[in-house]
Amino acid sequence: MDTKALLKKVRKIEIKTRRLSDHIFGGEYHSTFKGRGMTFSEVRQYQFGDDVRSIDWNVTARYNEPYIKVFEEERELTMMLMVDVSGSQNFGTSQYFKKEIITEIAATLAFSATQNNDKIGLILFTDTIELYIPPKKGRFHVLRIIRELIEFEPKSQKTNIAEALKFLSSVMKKKAIVFLLSDFMADDYQHTLKIAGNKHDVTGIRVYDPKEETLPNLGMVQMEDEETNELMLVNTGSKSTRAQYAKQYNERVSYFTESFTRSGAGVISTRVDESYVKKLLGYFKRRG
Repeated sequence: MDTKALLKKVRKIEIKTRRLSDHIFGGEYHSTFKGRGMTFSEVRQYQFGDDVRSIDWNVTARYNEPYIKVFEEERELTMMLMVDVSGSQNFGTSQYFKKEIITEIAATLAFSATQNNDKIGLILFTDTIELYIPPKKGRFHVLRIIRELIEFEPKSQKTNIAEALKFLSSVMKKKAIVFLLSDFMADDYQHTLKIAGNKHDVTGIRVYDPKEETLPNLGMVQMEDEETNELMLVNTGSKSTRAQYAKQYNERVSYFTESFTRSGAGVISTRVDESYVKKLLGYFKRRG
């Protein structure tokens, strides 16, 4: 993608997702994800209705009139966006690819964090760590993250969520708000997720296409695995083949839900053809 086209696409995503974060998610994000506690801000004169327990007796004695301590929420947090960029994210049968919806969701979350003056970092992963951007503040930092989400070309097409979670634990020593965005077509990540969930506030966002849920009856079809590039002939007319496909798909969805729930993490699932806005908003409100 040339620079002009890239900038145009970044700007388009910024306008759409920033509007969402400004008018819908900003307040919900703030109330859902609390700061690290209360920190001292200033001392001011006592006013009728103030809590007497907040009186600063040293200052009161010095000026011979009551003063109280004012505290404010220590708001600054760190958000880490962990985004699956493996081959299966390039699948889509309706208006959007999974990758495009994941990019929009990540951008919306990033602008919501920026509105609250939080830091945002990015981990792009496949079966290895493809890119790590350390957490920073500001609009230009978020725009860089969006550019990477749009144009980054991964070296691998496979997926290893456990490896990504191990990397998270190694680079994030303090508690962070973590959003893991993927289609979760992977296994064996429950143990590392539990470790990450004990330290961080983790939410898994599963983005999927409706055509992935069932295998249509199209007869004998040549298919290509997006992650291994393996070509195979599949008899989609076979009831047992379709049943086996549905079984494997449902098992992975159940594994995703159970793994995150048991780890004390949040869960969101959204199809590419439905409103992720409603899903995110509902999740924030339930948690708030």
